[in-house]
Amino acid sequence: MSRNNERNIKKHNDKLHKAQDKAKQAERVRKEKLKEIVKKFNETKSSDQ
Repeated sequence: MSRNNERNIKKHNDKLHKAQDKAKQAERVRKEKLKEIVKKFNETKSSDQ
């Protein structure tokens, strides 16, 4: 009996894809937060002048 059966491969791929999706989501959130910070900074900077 082989350890590389369909169920184990599927379980591994699902786990892998879940981790990848989580990383992509975290990156998306970071970029969004950065945009907000830059936007606030630019507004503050322009109002100071």
